[in-house]
Amino acid sequence: MTEEKAPSKGILKKFIIALVLIIIVLLGFTGFNYYLKYFGPNVTGKQEYLYIHTGATYDQVLKTIQEQDMVKDTASFNWAAVNMNYPKRVKPGRYHLHKGMGNRKLINMLASGTQAPVQLEFHGLRQKEQFAGFVSKKIEPDSTALINLLDSASYVAKYGFTTDNVYTMFMPNSYQLYWNTSPEKFFEKMYANYEKFWTPERKQQAAALNLTLPQVSILASIVDAEALHDDEMPAVAGLYLNRLKKGMTLDADPTVIFALNDFTIKRVLTRYLSYNSPYNTYLHKGLPPGPIMMPSVAAVKAVLNYQKNNYLYMCAKADFSGYHAFATNVADHLVNAHKFQQALNERNIMR
Repeated sequence: MTEEKAPSKGILKKFIIALVLIIIVLLGFTGFNYYLKYFGPNVTGKQEYLYIHTGATYDQVLKTIQEQDMVKDTASFNWAAVNMNYPKRVKPGRYHLHKGMGNRKLINMLASGTQAPVQLEFHGLRQKEQFAGFVSKKIEPDSTALINLLDSASYVAKYGFTTDNVYTMFMPNSYQLYWNTSPEKFFEKMYANYEKFWTPERKQQAAALNLTLPQVSILASIVDAEALHDDEMPAVAGLYLNRLKKGMTLDADPTVIFALNDFTIKRVLTRYLSYNSPYNTYLHKGLPPGPIMMPSVAAVKAVLNYQKNNYLYMCAKADFSGYHAFATNVADHLVNAHKFQQALNERNIMR
Protein backbone atom coordinates (compact mmCIF):
# COMPACT_ATOMS: atom_id res chain seq x y z
CA MET A 1 0.00 0.00 0.00
CA THR A 2 2.85 2.43 0.87
CA GLU A 3 4.64 1.80 -2.42
CA GLU A 4 1.43 2.51 -4.42
CA LYS A 5 0.74 5.94 -2.76
CA ALA A 6 4.23 7.40 -3.23
CA PRO A 7 3.82 8.25 -6.96
CA SER A 8 0.49 10.01 -6.28
CA LYS A 9 2.11 12.34 -3.71
CA GLY A 10 4.86 13.21 -6.22
CA ILE A 11 2.38 14.02 -8.96
CA LEU A 12 0.30 16.17 -6.58
CA LYS A 13 3.39 18.05 -5.51
CA LYS A 14 4.39 18.75 -9.10
CA PHE A 15 0.84 19.85 -9.93
CA ILE A 16 0.82 22.30 -7.01
CA ILE A 17 4.21 23.72 -8.04
CA ALA A 18 3.05 24.09 -11.64
CA LEU A 19 -0.18 25.75 -10.52
CA VAL A 20 1.73 28.19 -8.32
CA LEU A 21 4.05 29.02 -11.19
CA ILE A 22 1.09 29.61 -13.50
CA ILE A 23 -0.54 31.89 -10.92
CA ILE A 24 2.74 33.80 -10.47
CA VAL A 25 3.09 34.21 -14.23
CA LEU A 26 -0.53 35.34 -14.56
CA LEU A 27 -0.15 37.78 -11.67
CA GLY A 28 3.09 39.03 -13.16
CA PHE A 29 1.48 39.48 -16.56
CA THR A 30 -1.53 41.22 -15.00
CA GLY A 31 0.73 43.45 -12.94
CA PHE A 32 2.90 44.27 -15.93
CA ASN A 33 -0.19 45.01 -18.03
CA TYR A 34 -1.54 47.16 -15.21
CA TYR A 35 1.80 48.99 -15.02
CA LEU A 36 1.86 49.62 -18.78
CA LYS A 37 -1.69 50.97 -18.79
CA TYR A 38 -0.91 53.44 -16.01
CA PHE A 39 2.78 54.19 -16.28
CA GLY A 40 3.96 52.99 -19.68
CA PRO A 41 4.90 55.66 -22.26
CA ASN A 42 1.81 56.50 -24.29
CA VAL A 43 1.91 60.16 -25.40
CA THR A 44 3.18 60.37 -28.98
CA GLY A 45 4.49 63.93 -28.89
CA LYS A 46 2.88 64.69 -32.27
CA GLN A 47 0.95 67.56 -30.67
CA GLU A 48 2.59 69.90 -28.18
CA TYR A 49 -0.63 71.02 -26.52
CA LEU A 50 -4.06 69.61 -25.77
CA TYR A 51 -6.74 72.32 -25.77
CA ILE A 52 -9.89 71.51 -23.79
CA HIS A 53 -12.65 74.05 -24.37
CA THR A 54 -14.87 75.35 -21.58
CA GLY A 55 -17.84 73.02 -21.15
CA ALA A 56 -16.21 70.12 -23.03
CA THR A 57 -17.27 66.59 -22.03
CA TYR A 58 -14.98 63.62 -21.54
CA ASP A 59 -16.19 62.10 -24.81
CA GLN A 60 -15.14 65.27 -26.63
CA VAL A 61 -11.72 65.20 -24.94
CA LEU A 62 -11.27 61.54 -25.89
CA LYS A 63 -12.29 62.29 -29.48
CA THR A 64 -9.74 65.12 -29.69
CA ILE A 65 -6.99 62.89 -28.32
CA GLN A 66 -7.87 60.14 -30.78
CA GLU A 67 -8.31 62.35 -33.86
CA GLN A 68 -5.09 64.28 -33.25
CA ASP A 69 -3.12 61.09 -32.59
CA MET A 70 -1.97 62.31 -29.19
CA VAL A 71 -1.53 58.84 -27.66
CA LYS A 72 -0.36 55.52 -29.04
CA ASP A 73 -3.09 53.48 -27.38
CA THR A 74 -6.44 55.23 -26.97
CA ALA A 75 -7.99 52.15 -25.35
CA SER A 76 -5.45 52.10 -22.51
CA PHE A 77 -5.90 55.85 -21.98
CA ASN A 78 -9.67 55.40 -21.80
CA TRP A 79 -9.29 52.46 -19.38
CA ALA A 80 -7.01 54.48 -17.10
CA ALA A 81 -9.23 57.58 -17.35
CA VAL A 82 -12.36 55.66 -16.34
CA ASN A 83 -10.55 53.93 -13.47
CA MET A 84 -9.22 57.27 -12.25
CA ASN A 85 -12.72 58.84 -12.48
CA TYR A 86 -11.46 61.47 -14.92
CA PRO A 87 -14.73 61.65 -16.97
CA LYS A 88 -16.28 63.48 -14.00
CA ARG A 89 -13.27 65.76 -13.46
CA VAL A 90 -12.74 67.34 -16.90
CA LYS A 91 -11.28 70.86 -16.64
CA PRO A 92 -10.83 73.26 -19.55
CA GLY A 93 -7.40 74.60 -20.43
CA ARG A 94 -4.20 74.35 -22.44
CA TYR A 95 -2.10 71.36 -21.41
CA HIS A 96 1.51 70.73 -22.36
CA LEU A 97 2.10 67.21 -23.64
CA HIS A 98 5.50 65.55 -23.30
CA LYS A 99 6.50 62.63 -25.52
CA GLY A 100 6.54 59.37 -23.57
CA MET A 101 4.25 60.62 -20.81
CA GLY A 102 2.23 57.82 -19.21
CA ASN A 103 -1.54 57.75 -18.87
CA ARG A 104 -1.51 58.25 -15.09
CA LYS A 105 0.69 61.35 -15.28
CA LEU A 106 -1.33 62.75 -18.18
CA ILE A 107 -4.68 62.17 -16.49
CA ASN A 108 -3.48 63.62 -13.18
CA MET A 109 -2.40 66.75 -15.05
CA LEU A 110 -5.74 67.07 -16.83
CA ALA A 111 -7.88 66.29 -13.78
CA SER A 112 -6.01 68.75 -11.57
CA GLY A 113 -6.21 71.50 -14.21
CA THR A 114 -2.42 71.97 -14.25
CA GLN A 115 -2.23 74.14 -17.35
CA ALA A 116 0.67 75.59 -19.29
CA PRO A 117 0.21 79.38 -19.13
CA VAL A 118 0.07 81.54 -22.26
CA GLN A 119 2.60 84.34 -22.77
CA LEU A 120 0.81 87.37 -24.20
CA GLU A 121 2.70 90.40 -25.52
CA PHE A 122 1.20 93.29 -27.44
CA HIS A 123 2.16 96.82 -28.43
CA GLY A 124 1.44 99.38 -31.11
CA LEU A 125 -1.93 97.97 -32.17
CA ARG A 126 -3.96 100.77 -33.78
CA GLN A 127 -7.58 99.88 -33.08
CA LYS A 128 -9.41 97.95 -30.42
CA GLU A 129 -10.83 95.63 -33.09
CA GLN A 130 -7.28 94.76 -34.12
CA PHE A 131 -6.40 94.25 -30.47
CA ALA A 132 -9.37 91.93 -29.87
CA GLY A 133 -8.45 89.89 -32.95
CA PHE A 134 -4.84 89.55 -31.78
CA VAL A 135 -5.75 88.51 -28.24
CA SER A 136 -8.37 85.99 -29.43
CA LYS A 137 -5.59 84.06 -31.21
CA LYS A 138 -3.86 83.58 -27.88
CA ILE A 139 -6.74 82.73 -25.54
CA GLU A 140 -10.03 80.85 -25.79
CA PRO A 141 -12.58 83.75 -26.01
CA ASP A 142 -13.14 84.93 -29.57
CA SER A 143 -12.76 88.52 -30.74
CA THR A 144 -16.54 89.07 -30.70
CA ALA A 145 -16.73 88.28 -26.98
CA LEU A 146 -13.94 90.78 -26.28
CA ILE A 147 -15.42 93.48 -28.52
CA ASN A 148 -18.82 93.07 -26.87
CA LEU A 149 -17.28 94.07 -23.54
CA LEU A 150 -15.21 96.88 -25.07
CA ASP A 151 -18.37 98.28 -26.62
CA SER A 152 -20.50 97.86 -23.51
CA ALA A 153 -20.91 101.29 -21.90
CA SER A 154 -22.23 99.82 -18.64
CA TYR A 155 -19.40 97.28 -18.37
CA VAL A 156 -16.47 99.63 -19.04
CA ALA A 157 -18.04 102.26 -16.76
CA LYS A 158 -17.36 99.90 -13.85
CA TYR A 159 -13.67 100.52 -14.49
CA GLY A 160 -14.11 104.26 -14.95
CA PHE A 161 -13.92 104.33 -18.75
CA THR A 162 -16.13 105.09 -21.73
CA THR A 163 -16.34 102.99 -24.88
CA ASP A 164 -14.22 105.67 -26.58
CA ASN A 165 -11.34 105.72 -24.12
CA VAL A 166 -11.39 102.18 -22.67
CA TYR A 167 -8.58 101.21 -25.04
CA THR A 168 -6.24 103.31 -22.88
CA MET A 169 -6.60 100.68 -20.14
CA PHE A 170 -4.49 98.17 -22.04
CA MET A 171 -0.84 98.86 -21.33
CA PRO A 172 1.73 97.25 -23.64
CA ASN A 173 3.53 94.62 -21.60
CA SER A 174 4.29 90.92 -21.35
CA TYR A 175 1.50 89.04 -19.58
CA GLN A 176 1.16 85.45 -18.39
CA LEU A 177 -2.36 84.06 -18.20
CA TYR A 178 -4.32 80.88 -18.74
CA TRP A 179 -5.69 80.04 -22.18
CA ASN A 180 -9.27 79.58 -20.92
CA THR A 181 -9.33 82.98 -19.17
CA SER A 182 -12.80 84.47 -19.59
CA PRO A 183 -13.25 87.93 -21.19
CA GLU A 184 -14.19 89.33 -17.77
CA LYS A 185 -11.12 87.83 -16.08
CA PHE A 186 -8.97 89.13 -18.93
CA PHE A 187 -10.28 92.65 -18.29
CA GLU A 188 -9.61 92.27 -14.56
CA LYS A 189 -6.00 91.29 -15.24
CA MET A 190 -5.46 94.18 -17.65
CA TYR A 191 -6.98 96.65 -15.19
CA ALA A 192 -4.78 95.33 -12.38
CA ASN A 193 -1.72 96.08 -14.51
CA TYR A 194 -3.15 99.51 -15.40
CA GLU A 195 -3.59 100.31 -11.70
CA LYS A 196 -0.05 99.10 -11.00
CA PHE A 197 1.36 101.43 -13.66
CA TRP A 198 -0.52 104.48 -12.39
CA THR A 199 1.38 105.05 -9.18
CA PRO A 200 0.47 107.99 -6.91
CA GLU A 201 3.45 109.90 -8.34
CA ARG A 202 2.27 109.45 -11.93
CA LYS A 203 -1.27 110.39 -10.98
CA GLN A 204 0.09 113.62 -9.50
CA GLN A 205 2.01 114.30 -12.73
CA ALA A 206 -1.19 113.85 -14.74
CA ALA A 207 -3.11 116.15 -12.40
CA ALA A 208 -0.39 118.81 -12.80
CA LEU A 209 -1.08 118.73 -16.56
CA ASN A 210 -4.83 119.13 -15.92
CA LEU A 211 -5.36 115.83 -17.70
CA THR A 212 -7.22 112.70 -16.63
CA LEU A 213 -5.37 109.39 -16.87
CA PRO A 214 -7.19 108.42 -20.10
CA GLN A 215 -6.39 111.86 -21.55
CA VAL A 216 -2.68 111.35 -20.84
CA SER A 217 -2.82 108.11 -22.81
CA ILE A 218 -4.83 109.72 -25.62
CA LEU A 219 -2.19 112.42 -25.99
CA ALA A 220 0.51 109.76 -25.72
CA SER A 221 -1.09 107.90 -28.61
CA ILE A 222 -0.71 111.00 -30.80
CA VAL A 223 2.87 111.51 -29.63
CA ASP A 224 3.63 107.85 -30.36
CA ALA A 225 2.13 108.10 -33.84
CA GLU A 226 4.14 111.25 -34.60
CA ALA A 227 7.52 110.35 -33.14
CA LEU A 228 9.42 107.51 -34.75
CA HIS A 229 12.21 107.87 -32.20
CA ASP A 230 11.67 107.59 -28.46
CA ASP A 231 14.22 110.30 -27.70
CA GLU A 232 12.08 112.87 -29.53
CA MET A 233 8.86 112.04 -27.70
CA PRO A 234 9.27 114.50 -24.79
CA ALA A 235 9.77 117.40 -27.25
CA VAL A 236 6.68 116.41 -29.25
CA ALA A 237 4.68 116.05 -26.03
CA GLY A 238 5.81 119.51 -24.94
CA LEU A 239 4.69 121.01 -28.24
CA TYR A 240 1.18 119.51 -28.02
CA LEU A 241 0.81 120.56 -24.38
CA ASN A 242 1.74 124.11 -25.43
CA ARG A 243 -1.01 124.09 -28.05
CA LEU A 244 -3.55 122.72 -25.57
CA LYS A 245 -2.73 125.44 -23.05
CA LYS A 246 -3.13 128.14 -25.70
CA GLY A 247 -6.47 126.71 -26.86
CA MET A 248 -5.09 125.92 -30.32
CA THR A 249 -6.12 122.93 -32.38
CA LEU A 250 -3.50 120.17 -32.21
CA ASP A 251 -3.32 119.85 -36.03
CA ALA A 252 -1.90 116.32 -35.71
CA ASP A 253 -1.74 114.51 -39.04
CA PRO A 254 -2.02 111.02 -37.47
CA THR A 255 -5.46 111.91 -36.10
CA VAL A 256 -6.66 112.66 -39.64
CA ILE A 257 -5.30 109.35 -40.89
CA PHE A 258 -7.06 107.57 -38.03
CA ALA A 259 -10.32 109.40 -38.76
CA LEU A 260 -10.11 108.38 -42.43
CA ASN A 261 -9.25 104.81 -41.38
CA ASP A 262 -6.66 104.64 -44.15
CA PHE A 263 -3.26 103.80 -42.74
CA THR A 264 -1.65 103.63 -46.18
CA ILE A 265 -1.63 107.46 -46.35
CA LYS A 266 1.92 108.84 -46.34
CA ARG A 267 1.09 112.42 -47.24
CA VAL A 268 -1.79 114.23 -45.55
CA LEU A 269 -3.30 116.42 -48.26
CA THR A 270 -5.28 119.62 -47.68
CA ARG A 271 -8.53 118.00 -48.77
CA TYR A 272 -8.20 115.43 -45.98
CA LEU A 273 -8.17 118.13 -43.31
CA SER A 274 -11.86 118.93 -43.69
CA TYR A 275 -12.98 115.33 -43.04
CA ASN A 276 -15.68 115.55 -40.38
CA SER A 277 -14.75 113.37 -37.44
CA PRO A 278 -14.30 113.98 -33.69
CA TYR A 279 -10.82 112.51 -34.18
CA ASN A 280 -9.79 115.19 -36.70
CA THR A 281 -7.72 117.59 -34.59
CA TYR A 282 -7.58 120.12 -37.42
CA LEU A 283 -11.32 120.66 -37.03
CA HIS A 284 -11.81 120.17 -33.29
CA LYS A 285 -9.91 121.74 -30.41
CA GLY A 286 -8.62 119.66 -27.55
CA LEU A 287 -7.99 115.94 -27.48
CA PRO A 288 -9.98 113.40 -29.50
CA PRO A 289 -12.42 111.21 -27.53
CA GLY A 290 -10.13 108.19 -27.61
CA PRO A 291 -6.61 107.07 -28.49
CA ILE A 292 -5.60 106.76 -32.15
CA MET A 293 -3.41 103.77 -31.33
CA MET A 294 -2.23 101.82 -28.32
CA PRO A 295 0.43 104.15 -26.89
CA SER A 296 3.72 102.71 -25.74
CA VAL A 297 4.77 103.04 -22.13
CA ALA A 298 7.59 105.28 -23.40
CA ALA A 299 5.04 107.66 -24.95
CA VAL A 300 2.96 107.84 -21.77
CA LYS A 301 6.09 108.58 -19.75
CA ALA A 302 7.10 111.21 -22.34
CA VAL A 303 3.83 113.09 -21.75
CA LEU A 304 4.23 112.92 -17.98
CA ASN A 305 7.86 114.03 -18.26
CA TYR A 306 7.46 116.35 -21.23
CA GLN A 307 10.16 118.71 -22.42
CA LYS A 308 9.48 122.32 -21.47
CA ASN A 309 9.86 124.23 -24.72
CA ASN A 310 8.19 126.98 -26.74
CA TYR A 311 7.46 124.90 -29.81
CA LEU A 312 4.06 125.26 -31.47
CA TYR A 313 4.77 123.75 -34.87
CA MET A 314 6.67 120.81 -36.28
CA CYS A 315 7.22 119.17 -39.62
CA ALA A 316 9.03 115.98 -40.58
CA LYS A 317 12.59 116.66 -41.65
CA ALA A 318 13.32 116.59 -45.37
CA ASP A 319 16.12 114.04 -44.85
CA PHE A 320 13.51 111.38 -43.92
CA SER A 321 15.44 110.60 -40.76
CA GLY A 322 12.18 110.25 -38.85
CA TYR A 323 12.95 113.33 -36.77
CA HIS A 324 11.12 116.66 -36.87
CA ALA A 325 12.02 120.28 -37.49
CA PHE A 326 10.41 122.31 -34.71
CA ALA A 327 9.34 125.96 -34.84
CA THR A 328 7.95 128.57 -32.48
CA ASN A 329 6.25 130.63 -35.21
CA VAL A 330 4.34 130.18 -38.47
CA ALA A 331 7.01 131.74 -40.70
CA ASP A 332 9.72 129.27 -39.68
CA HIS A 333 7.26 126.41 -39.85
CA LEU A 334 6.29 127.26 -43.43
CA VAL A 335 9.95 127.16 -44.45
CA ASN A 336 10.33 123.70 -42.88
CA ALA A 337 7.07 122.50 -44.43
CA HIS A 338 8.13 123.67 -47.89
CA LYS A 339 11.38 121.73 -47.64
CA PHE A 340 9.53 118.56 -46.68
CA GLN A 341 6.93 118.98 -49.44
CA GLN A 342 9.71 119.31 -52.00
CA ALA A 343 11.32 116.13 -50.67
CA LEU A 344 7.99 114.31 -51.01
CA ASN A 345 7.60 115.55 -54.59
CA GLU A 346 11.11 114.41 -55.47
CA ARG A 347 10.25 110.92 -54.24
CA ASN A 348 6.89 111.01 -56.02
CA ILE A 349 4.98 110.54 -52.78
CA MET A 350 1.62 112.09 -53.60
CA ARG A 351 -0.67 110.53 -50.95
